Amino acid sequence: MSTAFWSTSDTRIGPFTAVVAGDGAVLASGWTGDVGELTPLISPSLTPGSLTQRRDLGPVTSAVRRYHAGELDAVDDIEVRQRSGAFRENAWDTLRKVPAGRPVSYAEYATLSGNPSAVRAAASACARNAAALFVPCHRVVRTGGAIGNFRWGTDAKRWLLSHEEVR
Repeated sequence: MSTAFWSTSDTRIGPFTAVVAGDGAVLASGWTGDVGELTPLISPSLTPGSLTQRRDLGPVTSAVRRYHAGELDAVDDIEVRQRSGAFRENAWDTLRKVPAGRPVSYAEYATLSGNPSAVRAAASACARNAAALFVPCHRVVRTGGAIGNFRWGTDAKRWLLSHEEVR
C-alpha cells in the first residue's frame, strides 16, 4: 500500500494544494485548500493507499512559491505522474513544452500533440489534467484568444496568463 503526501500553500490567487507520490512526483495539484477535490483526479492505477499531510513537500512546495513569485520556469523540472490513453499522455507531455507567456489555441495544441484534427481530444486532455500548474493547461485558450474554461476558475486562469505575459 503506497502512501502519498499533500500540502497546501498560500499563493496570490488562493490556496494551492499538491499531492505527491512517495518519490516526490506530482499526482494532482490545483488552486484549492481541499485535498478531497484533488484525489478523485488521480488515475485509479496511481491512487495511493493513504494520504499524509505535510507542512512542506520540498522541491514541489519551493517550485510553487517560486512560480507565484515570478520565476515562471520553477515548475518545469518537477516530475509529474499521470495515466491515461496514449494520446492524452502525449498531450500532457506536449503541454509541458508550451512556454510561459506564449499561450496556444486548442487547435494549435492538437497540432503540437501530433493530431491536428483532434481538437476535442486536446480539449479533453486539458479538462482531465490532474496536475495543474505543473502541466500548464491554463496556457491553452480558445481560437481568437478568448480565455476558455479552467477547472480552477476563469479568474485564476486570467491571473496566470497575465502573470506569464512576456514583457
